[in-house]
Amino acid sequence: DGLRGMRDRALLLLAWSGGGRRRSEVVGVQVEDVRRLDPQTWTYALGSTKTHMTGVRREKPLRGEAVVALQAWIEAAQLTEGALFRRLYRNGRPGPGLTPDQVARIVQRRARLANLPGDWAAHSLRSGFVTEAGRQGVPLGEVMAMTEHRSVGTVMGYFQAGALLSSRASDLLSADTVDHARAPSRRVVLPDGGTG
Repeated sequence: DGLRGMRDRALLLLAWSGGGRRRSEVVGVQVEDVRRLDPQTWTYALGSTKTHMTGVRREKPLRGEAVVALQAWIEAAQLTEGALFRRLYRNGRPGPGLTPDQVARIVQRRARLANLPGDWAAHSLRSGFVTEAGRQGVPLGEVMAMTEHRSVGTVMGYFQAGALLSSRASDLLSADTVDHARAPSRRVVLPDGGTG
């Protein structure tokens, strides 16, 4: 998929692993907002967003594959300033910055090409980030620091759905649980002579 594939990969990885960014936040990131801390850790800054209208820059970390993809996109597109994610002309030359609607279409197209079931939207990156964080047991405060959700209630629905996917309570009929339940009980003699 060439340069378009590099752009889409960098966009999807920044939007998802960079805190489940809204599509308006993704198109707002400028090349100048990206900073390298070390080979595996970069940051990008957000300006005004839906929940932070002050325009104060807040930096968010990027690591691992997101850094690799972002570096490849910036170098291949020869970006030095302006919009980080841009339209590509038919000749492959980068054009003006993407719009939020174009980000939504990229998410849908890439999900379709990957044969992912279900309906995908740009918001899937945001909800998916929170759900996966819940599944991996990331503390809610850390998740909210990345997503910048202000309401615990808003983020909890996605977070709980992820946490339930790895809940031991949802796996009570697994072989390990059933075998453990069938094991002979061990009675403990208590100091008063009773058993427990």
